[in-house]
Parts: sequence; structure tokens; C-alpha cells
Amino acid sequence: MNSKNMKTLTIDVLVDVLAGIIYGISVNFFTAPNHIAPGGITGIATLINYLTGFPIGTASFLINVPLMIIAFKVLGFLFSVNTLKSMTIISFSVDIVALVMSKLGISGYAGDTILAGLMSGVLTGCALAMVFLRGSTTGGLDIVSRLLKRAYPHISMGRLLFMADFCVLSVSVLVYGNIESGLYGLISIFTCSKMIDALMYGGDKGKAILIISDKPIEIAKAINTDVRRGVTLLSGQGAYSEKERKVVLCAVRDNQYPMVKKVVHDIDPNAFIIVNEAREILGTGFRPIELDQ
Repeated sequence: MNSKNMKTLTIDVLVDVLAGIIYGISVNFFTAPNHIAPGGITGIATLINYLTGFPIGTASFLINVPLMIIAFKVLGFLFSVNTLKSMTIISFSVDIVALVMSKLGISGYAGDTILAGLMSGVLTGCALAMVFLRGSTTGGLDIVSRLLKRAYPHISMGRLLFMADFCVLSVSVLVYGNIESGLYGLISIFTCSKMIDALMYGGDKGKAILIISDKPIEIAKAINTDVRRGVTLLSGQGAYSEKERKVVLCAVRDNQYPMVKKVVHDIDPNAFIIVNEAREILGTGFRPIELDQ
């Protein structure tokens, strides 16, 4: 193993350890003490812990074993090894955090259960996003979501996880015997899915802008120089006038849109602008294009 690979592995392990600590705090301090199943395999393990007292992290690890076999066969060796690494570290981090809390006499959060659900979602989402951004998963329903992501690439990872977690949530209502636990769990997994999307895609969100004007060249040059964004000129034709014209297309970050609007207004107040929200923008000037693992 060369120095570059060793450095990458070291960073991956450190990220997994940090993610494991955050995940462990989420489970042991917020969800389990408040009878909230956080979704995924951890949610199933939390329910097993409630019924039998079996450690949550160890239960998660054991449940993940058959799913890891599927991962090796379907998702490939490298992805599977990365997942096994992350899954092992995070699963046992949950039990280690529980042990440390017990030794220090720290009990779980006993305040507003809604806040417990929100905070568990924020922490779990942060932990999972950290792992996802390193090209790995924590196993379990993450593997299922990764398989679904290949089949439906237009659906975000957070949304796929939310759908899978909802099934676990339904079971938790039966185990805990009250609908409130399910509702609090819904708050947790919804917050988690939004946090994952925000951290994974939020930095590359922006707006895709189409500008129809009689002065497309001037507008394109002004956007290049004043906003410092690339512009593409598309060939268009008015359906009524049948007049050929150029349509200006550009992608910008949200905070740059007011500058584009000002540029267009200054050059051609009668221009026609169409603004679309872009959930993710990849390429030059934004995040490089990377295929999902």
C-alpha cells in the first residue's frame, strides 16, 4: 500500500470513528431512552434492545452480516470492504458510547421528546453524510438504498433512506405500543433525511437560468465578467414570430442570482427570465462529477 492509499485509509478510519461517536450519542442519549426507533438496522436493533436488553451496536452488526454478503456479490469488493470497515467501527462505537455513558453516570435526555427526535435526526444525518461522502455506507438499509439508487439515480439518498426507514417506523409503533413513539421516530428520520441531503448536495445547489432577450451577447459577456460564471448560448425560435434568437443559459449559486438579475435588468429590462431550482450542479466551477459508488 503506497503512502497516498495509506493517507486515504487513515482519513476514512478517522471519519468513521468521529461519525461513530456522533451516531452513538444520537442513539444512546436521544433515541433509545425516549423509545424512538431511529430507522434502519439501528432502529431494528433498538427495538431488540428494548425487548431483550441486547446491546444495540452488537445487534446491528449481527443483522448486517447477511446484507454484507449481498453487498459483496452485487456492489463489488472495494465498496463492500469500505462498508464493512464503516459498519464495524460505527456499530461498536454505539456500544462503546453506551458503556462510557454508563461508567460516567450519564443518563439519556429526559426533556421534550420532540426535541429528542429532532436532535437525533440532526446527529444521525451528520454521521451518515460523513460516511456517504467518503464513498462508503454503514451497511443495513444503506446498502438497500444504494442498490435502489443505482436503479433510480434521480431519487436522492436521503429520500430513499426515508422510505426504507418508514417501514421500520411502522414496526416500532407495534413494539412500543403507542403511536407517539412512531410520530417522534418520523420526526427523527425526516430530519435525518433532510440533513443528509443538505450536507451531501447543499453545497452544490443553485439555480439554472434561461434568459430570452434581444441582447443575448451583451448579457452573456456581462455575466462572464461581472458574475464570473460560464454561459451557454442556445439556438431558439419564437413560435409566434418565427424569429431566430439566442437563449442565454447559465448555472449559478443561489447568492449569485441577484447579480445575474441586476445584469439582465441593466442591459435589457424587457428580457424574459426563467429560473429553475437546481438541486445539484456538477462540473467546472462547482463540485467535480463523481459517480456514486
